[in-house]
Amino acid sequence: MDILWICGSSLLAIVSIYFFLDIFFPSQKKKKLPPSPPALPICGHLHLLKLPIHRTFQQLSAKYGPIFYLRLGNRPAIVVSSPLIAEQCFTKNDIIFGDRPQCIISDHSNFDHAEVTFLAYGDQWRNIRRIMTINIFSSTALKHYSSIREEEIRFLVRKLLPADCNGGDPRRVNLKCLFSDLILNMIMKATTGRRWSDSEPFNKDVLGSDISLHLCDFVPFLRRIGFQGFENQVNYFSEELKKYLKYLIDEGRKSEADTDNNSSSDNKNKTIIQSLLSLQKAEPDYYTDNLIMGILTNLFTAGGETTSSTVEWAMALLLNHPEVMEKVRNEIDLNITSERLVEDSDLSKLSYLHCVINETLRLFPGAPLLVPRVATEDCTLHGFDIPRGTILVVNCWAIHRDPNGWKEHTKFIPERFEEAKKESEGSNYLPFGIGRRPCPGAAMATRSVAITLATFIQCFEWERVGPELEDLEEGNGVFVLPKAKPLEAYCKPRPCMSAALMSPLNI
Repeated sequence: MDILWICGSSLLAIVSIYFFLDIFFPSQKKKKLPPSPPALPICGHLHLLKLPIHRTFQQLSAKYGPIFYLRLGNRPAIVVSSPLIAEQCFTKNDIIFGDRPQCIISDHSNFDHAEVTFLAYGDQWRNIRRIMTINIFSSTALKHYSSIREEEIRFLVRKLLPADCNGGDPRRVNLKCLFSDLILNMIMKATTGRRWSDSEPFNKDVLGSDISLHLCDFVPFLRRIGFQGFENQVNYFSEELKKYLKYLIDEGRKSEADTDNNSSSDNKNKTIIQSLLSLQKAEPDYYTDNLIMGILTNLFTAGGETTSSTVEWAMALLLNHPEVMEKVRNEIDLNITSERLVEDSDLSKLSYLHCVINETLRLFPGAPLLVPRVATEDCTLHGFDIPRGTILVVNCWAIHRDPNGWKEHTKFIPERFEEAKKESEGSNYLPFGIGRRPCPGAAMATRSVAITLATFIQCFEWERVGPELEDLEEGNGVFVLPKAKPLEAYCKPRPCMSAALMSPLNI
């Protein structure tokens, strides 16, 4: 009985303190904040956050408007679902919203402030961004690694072939697993020079884990008591990841030494790790192992699952719209002879394929919510006062399906991107973000998706596993948009491609 009385008294005291502070610290009341749902004491609006969160935010936006205010525990936040307001965030107020909110994951995974996703906007962020752009994402680097993308997709195509390239029944394949392994191997080979091996001293499943905020980020008391063991899990994962990346760097260092000892080695074939280690030799105090690990973390965790899920969504949409797939195939056949497989240099000729990719990213963006930012000072947005420290969440998924910005907004219509150049789209279409902090790997991701789709469509006939349409239900990701049900389909080699499919592969 005493315990119940103590618990009840404590709860009453907490609620009383909350209302006391709300009454006697009226500074927030003087501000013109965006509309907001009714809040609960202590937790604020946390009880409203149900998965998938982008759909929850869309429902709240329909009720409270294109910008609304939430109090997530002790942290204020705004959610933007309008292209015009998003444009204000990333033009007029872009520097103010240049930082990321600090969270438990960033505390444990920042590699001494070298992980660009969580890094505060400033000189260090600009330097690391420049390093990544020049060495990994520049047009020269993309061309350099194009052979790897081609090799890996062709290696996968060969695995799908029956013993007799022209015969056999259609084969049922799990495309989700195929695409996940393919994108991981593309990244792995460009980074280290080899494919992923089952003997790797690390669990590959965590490389595609959804970067997410947690309840403990908003209620500090829960963090102090170790709620759900979340921080321990993050710390364990972070330490294991650091060990694995250090292992890859040491491998690269050994390989670099072997290259130096072999004067006939071609420096043009350097891996990403070897390129970064070459920079480390010139400036060891700046290009530390931690900085290299931060860059590699971004490649593996941010570039893997979002890219593979985009390919999966695209194939699901094409299976539901065979007339669109046939149009893509005709474009490929028209521009590329059946005597060879599509190459990276051919992608510029496949304009309709890029329309399909753009429309896929419109309906199912790899990141339905842009990675959150935080206001570094007070500002005004759409006539509302936004206090310093407010988290900004842009609902990219909702903007892409805004009926005011898109005709037949829920339908898969690639042709909409064939119309006169949509420079217009701007903040209407932002699958890779906009402003000062867009996704640096957008071009690499787009090329990886394009070469994969083009090769699969060129080489195989595809059918759904049943007469019903493929289920397009979304999974419960937060900053990644997975398909709820893994995609499976039947494939059969196209007879006209038999010669190209059976030719020796240079891998």
